Amino acid sequence: MARSKEFEESAVLEKAMRLFWEQGYEKTSMTDLVENMGIHRRSLYDTFGDKHTLFLRAYNRYVDKVNASITGGVKRSKSAAEALKFISDFMISEEEAGCLIVNSAVELAARDADVDTKSTVCFTETEQLLKEIIVWGQQNGEFTTDYDAGEMAEYLHNVLVGLRAMARTSITKEKLHRITDISIKLLEK
Repeated sequence: MARSKEFEESAVLEKAMRLFWEQGYEKTSMTDLVENMGIHRRSLYDTFGDKHTLFLRAYNRYVDKVNASITGGVKRSKSAAEALKFISDFMISEEEAGCLIVNSAVELAARDADVDTKSTVCFTETEQLLKEIIVWGQQNGEFTTDYDAGEMAEYLHNVLVGLRAMARTSITKEKLHRITDISIKLLEK
């Protein structure tokens, strides 16, 4: 007779996500995961498969959470500049662990095709969102039309990825905000 699970899958996946986010993939051992998730090793394997599969599920959970937060904030924005400010503030204010997407791309993308693909998709989607916001700002007269919206989105995304990496250091939030403020000013008419 099969034993019922003694844990909430979503809750333990959240714990795994946080551990991978804080420590990275390589530094996180199966023992760390078992201890942190509060489940038996066999339950971990039965429910999530191997470490890599668990990591990819945790990565997807992180992406879903970040996308929901960013999409909600952009929808509530009254202007394109406000939407860009929301995104940059979100990127800066997130936890000291930085961004699981950026962290994973740096740590794993060169040798892990799954992480490379997932990171590239996330980066492309972010650039598309930024492009839509820039077009919105160009159409309502907030932003200059001197630059191609797609090229500016690529530039801003690069700034945001850099901010996510810098946020892991002791660099002050004030400096990071100055960087984003100047980047948004470059778009203004």
